Amino acid sequence: MEPRIVQLAGKKLVGHSLKMSLANNRTSELWGGFMPLKRHIPNAVGTDLYSVQVYRNMPDSGFGPHTEFEKWATIEVSSYAEYALDFQTIDLKAGLYAVFIHRGRSSDFKRTMDFIFGKWIPASEYKLDHRPQFEVLGAKYKNDDPDSEEEVWIPISLK
Repeated sequence: MEPRIVQLAGKKLVGHSLKMSLANNRTSELWGGFMPLKRHIPNAVGTDLYSVQVYRNMPDSGFGPHTEFEKWATIEVSSYAEYALDFQTIDLKAGLYAVFIHRGRSSDFKRTMDFIFGKWIPASEYKLDHRPQFEVLGAKYKNDDPDSEEEVWIPISLK
């Protein structure tokens, strides 16, 4: 599973966010609240959905099941506008990303992440950069289907 290395120009995203951890996973609540309302977002670019994770206070011991992070359910927009319905904005800053393809169910996602963080990053010429990590849920994404595909964007910089 070799990634492609991409220089992201930056993106403007609009959606909802919740604080959570793996032990207190609120992903279904987040997306359940966002999906019926996303049609109210003006200036949408395409139909891809973006699942964004922001890690603000990573503990010295690393990421664990109780590490809190902010998770976003979003779509890309060409420019920001006035938003109702509790929509928030988040900018993905320009930078280098390793883009992996996760194939399979969401329950298999841990295997993909274990490969990325346990094998690929340590063996590569890159290190994890402190920017949001995100997944693009595009045309090949099928919620919890064994044939589903999504892009996993990991922020990196040279070691």
